[in-house]
Amino acid sequence: MAPIHKVAVVQMYCKPMQMERNFQKAAEYIRSASKQGAILAVLPEYHLLNWVPNDPGYKEACSHWQTYLQKYQDLAKENSICIVPGTLVELHDQGTQDERLLNVAYFIDNTGAILGRYQKKNLWGNIERDHLTSSTMDPHVAFDTPIGKVGMLICWDLAFPEAWRELISQGAKTIIIPTFWTLSDCSKEGLAINPVAEGLFLDSMLTARCFENTCAVVFANAGGPPGKGYAGLSQVCVPYAGALTRLGSHAEGMAVVDVDMGILEDAENNYQVRADLARTDWHYMYRHSSSKTDAKL
Repeated sequence: MAPIHKVAVVQMYCKPMQMERNFQKAAEYIRSASKQGAILAVLPEYHLLNWVPNDPGYKEACSHWQTYLQKYQDLAKENSICIVPGTLVELHDQGTQDERLLNVAYFIDNTGAILGRYQKKNLWGNIERDHLTSSTMDPHVAFDTPIGKVGMLICWDLAFPEAWRELISQGAKTIIIPTFWTLSDCSKEGLAINPVAEGLFLDSMLTARCFENTCAVVFANAGGPPGKGYAGLSQVCVPYAGALTRLGSHAEGMAVVDVDMGILEDAENNYQVRADLARTDWHYMYRHSSSKTDAKL
């Protein structure tokens, strides 16, 4: 029988420029998830500093990323839980002409070892492109973990189906997405049509992606005070069921849910998405034949 994994998705308010406070809050959620038997806890993008790149102290704060990565490794080992600590914004080559800010997600296993690293590829408009360096042409890479083969994306990456296909073609069964997605990411014109258009975008896209890739999706978004534009909607999705759990539109909180990996196997047997992608004659060759040995099914 396929395993059932208990997964925790954390939706927290990332208070701007309060790194240690935010870490301690995240650590409380992670300890609680461990006590509830979760094998994995996922935090939102930018959870340590929020996204305030024009703050005079922002770059200097980002220079401490290694300290906090180690703290999460220690926390994972202490609580015997895998952690994706949202994203860490890393300052590299500080003070040089090649100084860069990278937005990076890590998968840390329950022994504190780093099993995977992903640098955000698709940056959101000039809001991020004026400050961050993307992973450009680096391939998306799936990797082995205690919950099976995993791929990671970050926020706006989820809008690009090519990224998902690259990961599932390598065997990824679970896609983890730390996110900092707000309702105000929509244009004025879009908001006039639907004030919660971005919520519709997220719910629709996450449901579609889990079906069309026969995978589980763990989506952890930031939450925050009402009226501040936080989209929330952190959720864990699988084919057939859609969202197994779904947090509110902005409130902080955590959901712990059982993910039956057998659902993914049933969905693949039904839709045969991965089987089609693995074919040497794919894209898109089907040929009818009266001979079963000749038919390409």
